[in-house]
Amino acid sequence: MDLGANLRGVDMGPSALRIAGIAETLSGLGHEVVDHGQVPTRSRVELDPGETSAKFAREVAEVCERLAGIARATRERDAIGVFLGGDHSLAIGTVGGVAAHHRDRGERIGLIWFDAHADMNTPETSPSGNVHGMPLAALLGRGDPHVTGVAGEGAKLAPENVVIVGARDIDAREREIVRAAGVHVFSMTEIDTLGMAEVTRRALALAGDGTAGIHLSFDIDGLDPSFAPGVGTPVRGGISYREAHLFMELVSSSGQMIALDIVELNPVKDMQNGTAESVVQLVASAFGQRIF
Repeated sequence: MDLGANLRGVDMGPSALRIAGIAETLSGLGHEVVDHGQVPTRSRVELDPGETSAKFAREVAEVCERLAGIARATRERDAIGVFLGGDHSLAIGTVGGVAAHHRDRGERIGLIWFDAHADMNTPETSPSGNVHGMPLAALLGRGDPHVTGVAGEGAKLAPENVVIVGARDIDAREREIVRAAGVHVFSMTEIDTLGMAEVTRRALALAGDGTAGIHLSFDIDGLDPSFAPGVGTPVRGGISYREAHLFMELVSSSGQMIALDIVELNPVKDMQNGTAESVVQLVASAFGQRIF
């Protein structure tokens, strides 16, 4: 899906990850892997974007509602869904569906949002009107009613169990929303001063406190574009390749991950599918691959 983004190309992200061998890599680690194929989406070239403050919000919500059903069914099978994107607005559906399954069981989930951006704009604050800058706000119950209503009305998460890791590009008005929401933010400043190991341990503790597990929503633009250029919104000064592997290894060791989004891969901006290949190796670390 590219309906939430500004630049075309992220809709080809899942194909690039398949070409890079994501299923074969996970199978090689001993996991049973089932590829459920593509979730159908409508092409933006044939659509009216609608309100410019939240472009294609209705169509994004339609796709996310389907995704929520898939995510919910995955958890009912006690499986870990790996959702390949596509722009980050798809997390409205994946996180919403996982949260709905556990809500029905009287449980709540935690969320780690690995991203250069907070994605907590609303139609009133967004400079672009692109919904991929709004999904975390929507999951916390703020934003366009089309997207806040996916997988049930209202907030899907408790803000105290939401952790943003890697933030370094937050819009001025968005900062106010982030502060008011009560979510936890580990920016690149904290990663530089505390180290990735300590940041990851704290993030896991906060997202996992009293929850049934952690949904990891991994935006590739959280990585430094020097080795991961294939994204639509690159921001210099990001997380290094080795830091990202350490992060994924610690997530794996915690045993808390119950779902994983891989989003914002844009093969149009990539070089010889190198970003996709790097990301597949990071996913492998999240599922148990180790140096020794």
